[in-house]
Amino acid sequence: MTESITVTDNRTGESVEIPIMNGAVSSTAWAKLLPGIWFHDPAFMNTAECESSITYIDGDAGILRYRGYPIEELASKSTYLEVAYLLLYGELPTEAQFSQFKHEITHHTFIHENVRKRFLEGFHYDAHPMGMLVSAIAALSTFYPDAKDIFDEDRGHEQIIRLIAKVPTIAAAAHRFSVGMPFVYPDNDLSFPENFLSMMWKTAEPRFAANPKLARAIDVLFILHADHEQNCSTTTMRVIGSSHADPYVACAGAAAALYGPRHGGANEAVVRMLSSIGSMDNVPEFIRGVKAGNGRLQGFGHRVYKNYDPRAKIVRQIAYEVFEVTGKNPLLDIALKLEEVALSDEYFISRKLYPNVDFYSGLIYQAMGFPLTMFPVLFAIPRTSGWLAHWLEMLSMNTKIARPRQVYTGSPERSYLPIEQRKPE
Repeated sequence: MTESITVTDNRTGESVEIPIMNGAVSSTAWAKLLPGIWFHDPAFMNTAECESSITYIDGDAGILRYRGYPIEELASKSTYLEVAYLLLYGELPTEAQFSQFKHEITHHTFIHENVRKRFLEGFHYDAHPMGMLVSAIAALSTFYPDAKDIFDEDRGHEQIIRLIAKVPTIAAAAHRFSVGMPFVYPDNDLSFPENFLSMMWKTAEPRFAANPKLARAIDVLFILHADHEQNCSTTTMRVIGSSHADPYVACAGAAAALYGPRHGGANEAVVRMLSSIGSMDNVPEFIRGVKAGNGRLQGFGHRVYKNYDPRAKIVRQIAYEVFEVTGKNPLLDIALKLEEVALSDEYFISRKLYPNVDFYSGLIYQAMGFPLTMFPVLFAIPRTSGWLAHWLEMLSMNTKIARPRQVYTGSPERSYLPIEQRKPE
């Protein structure tokens, strides 16, 4: 028996049966029955804007899978670059495929000297690293004009390689500029996470030796942040891409969406909240304030998850491994107490407010020495591969240019009045 719904226009008595396929109903049949009548769905809360085979989320069950692989398995067994390949091309790479992919990424990490000397160094001394990153990604479009040929498969692959490889270089350069430190060139003998840490922290030593636990923590965090279905920035990537803009400017637009504090700044908000609480003794009073509407419990709850965010469990374990190296972040005890109190309080349980990935990731980044301004940048580095996977998928589907409808609530038709005849409202 085919699952379906029946929609009846009570004005005419006409009905249409619409099949339910993959948990969705097509708007085409609706439009035939009710032309000119639109779904009013602010923030796309109940609208699927595309079909995708990249990431699966079951928010009620707390499930996240990339191309069918559980996030728990990928985080424990894989690497970020292998996951990036999986997201982009649909399958885990063979040994030969991965060797080639890793080689290409490694040897495209350098950025044009004009990007660094004439562009990045042209920013004000206190420019936000994320603003620098957004601008620099867009600027790459002018350095690689062949990127405009978006339907050339080989050229498209080259732009993907360039973006995944160069975004960490730009990110590290933006940080070092913001703190007055000299630029560090990529080291092709290092792994992807080790190279990023070298570009961030190297000073006078001949070669930066990243602690293996910290390098692995970065790799796992990059895996966890690589994709997350149709979030704000990914949807932005697809919307811009639907105009057939090149991947650099589309990626810059996605990064700009991530720049917003509601999206890429969430883990920064957690750290600020924990700092404002001050001590474990203040947690009960803070919880009472939240319940009274005098604050917000940052890092709890999610638009999609109505259960424990599966990424949060992984990050919680990674936090302990990082603190073995860096020393415990003094905010950890407050975070643990806050989690304990909230998860035993019916107010939060009834609202299905559980810790999300941002609750602990900020503590890890802070313990590793990253300033708060770098938090959204650290989000953008791995999400680049997810954005590009959706860009590729969108192109392969020959998607029409995005053009949502609106519900008009303005004035009816009226005539123009000369300025001397106008009266104040």
